[in-house]
Amino acid sequence: MDTTYERDLQHAARLAQDYLAHVPDMPVFPSAEALAGLSDFDEPMPTHGISAENTLDLLHRVGSPATAVTTGSRYFGFVVGGALPATVAANWIATAWDQSPSSEMNSPTGVKLESVAGSWLVDLFGLPEATGVGMTTGATMANFTGLAAARTALLSRAGWNVEEQGLYGAPEIKVVVSEEVHVTVEKALSMLGFGKHRVVRVPTDANGAMIFDELPELDALTLVCTQAGNVNTGAIDPIGEIAREAEKVGAWVHVDGAFGIWAKLLESHQHYFTGIELAHSFATDAHKWLNTPYDCGIVLCRDASVLHQAMATTAPYFRADGQNAPKDMVPEFSRRARGVEVWAALRTLGRSGVAEMIERCCAHARRFAEGLRTIGFEVLNDVMLNQVVATIGSAEELAAIRAHVEASGECWFGPTVWKGRHAIRISVSSWRTTEADVDRSLKAIEAAKRAVLG
Repeated sequence: MDTTYERDLQHAARLAQDYLAHVPDMPVFPSAEALAGLSDFDEPMPTHGISAENTLDLLHRVGSPATAVTTGSRYFGFVVGGALPATVAANWIATAWDQSPSSEMNSPTGVKLESVAGSWLVDLFGLPEATGVGMTTGATMANFTGLAAARTALLSRAGWNVEEQGLYGAPEIKVVVSEEVHVTVEKALSMLGFGKHRVVRVPTDANGAMIFDELPELDALTLVCTQAGNVNTGAIDPIGEIAREAEKVGAWVHVDGAFGIWAKLLESHQHYFTGIELAHSFATDAHKWLNTPYDCGIVLCRDASVLHQAMATTAPYFRADGQNAPKDMVPEFSRRARGVEVWAALRTLGRSGVAEMIERCCAHARRFAEGLRTIGFEVLNDVMLNQVVATIGSAEELAAIRAHVEASGECWFGPTVWKGRHAIRISVSSWRTTEADVDRSLKAIEAAKRAVLG
């Protein structure tokens, strides 16, 4: 090994291992002192370079204490998984390779591992074997990519080539979304020229799932955006019913399954996903419930050729690498080999290990809900996945309880508004979380409640 690499990598490994060793004892949200320490980064750019050892030491000394410990066992904000050890290690190796898997010309290994991981995902989710797969930064870009494929398919059937002709004068596509549509889907729709406010919004039930009977009339120029896993409640739209209705007229059904689609692996949840394979495009994250490092999103499209048509690029310096070269399935050319850690996660866990991890998170969420009710909170959702929405007192009192828990460093969860009511949202997404972590967090919440409400 190059001695410079050896020295610097070994030093970085020691610092990273020191950080991970202290994760269980760190405050889940950084202290005011740690946050203030970030000012140490505010220095003029040096005229002459400073050693890598000094730079890495500064990074660890100042940066590590000021992290939100999202890789720990008591971080319940947003839907953030803690990276599995094997995926962190695979990420390090892939970074050392420094591969950009745009095509086999650039990275034979990266493309191969991404292809294998993609085929495993298709099998895992029970989708048709020919489904196309692409790796993106996250569900935002996975949604964008899947919806771009929808735009291409729908307009192509109407005799319009959107890649060549653009949207000026194009037939109008009717976009149908849930009234609980995630903001990243709205963002994707706006980037694709559909607009956030030119959509038909379908009412939802008490738990946030789209009401099938409220679906508008569909036709061959309709795009329906469904959701597997409401970001607040975990609710799953009646995707199979919607897809069967869409099939009658040639409408396109997209599934935003950023985290919830992983619950398809659970026997107890199969009925929620009956017919989902009839949908046309899917978006999910590996860095959520598969617990890979950030950033790692996945787009799947039942018709790989449509995804290819929407994303393909040609240049004289690229040879033809077949229909599914990674650069032709997602927006990016230059990107890291994120498929390596997806492969590592799936291989080290196996089908049963992934399912067990998902089920543990759901069980912990149910334990949270039961514990919150016991200490006086009202749980506002049907806890069907890993999401718990609860409230107590006034909005101001609830905010004070959150602040008290945050200051304790015991756990972290975020605020939300559900059906017009201020609430807290707890998302259990990490492989690390245990029943003891749930009980410890509940004690911190109870203490905060007593401090605020008496």
